[in-house]
Amino acid sequence: QVQLVESGGGLVQAGGSLRLSCTASGRTFDSYPMAWFRQAPGKGRNFVAARTWSGSITYGTDSLKGRFTISRDNAKNTVYLQMNSLKPEDTAVYYCAARSEHYGAYSRQENDYNYWGQGTQVTVSS
Repeated sequence: QVQLVESGGGLVQAGGSLRLSCTASGRTFDSYPMAWFRQAPGKGRNFVAARTWSGSITYGTDSLKGRFTISRDNAKNTVYLQMNSLKPEDTAVYYCAARSEHYGAYSRQENDYNYWGQGTQVTVSS
């Protein structure tokens, strides 16, 4: 069983940066696609970014692609989300997720991910 724990959220002013971390424990996850999703108040959970074991990456929108970077360190069982030029509309709870498909492709659909962290709050003030 994979357990995911996010950290790094907090309060930041618009234009600032944060780096989220998601550390996995349990069975090895280095071959699993990993993703970040976010959920703003009163809204559904939306795809942010994903990365496969081989380094293929996709982002939810072009705006996210230009400001956010997903990376992973398999030796540390950790996936990161570097967020730059943050905007108030980035305010949300951010979740990391793992898809239990060895050497699988990433997905933008939350239903394709089997393991989820508890979430970390990111608040961007204007």
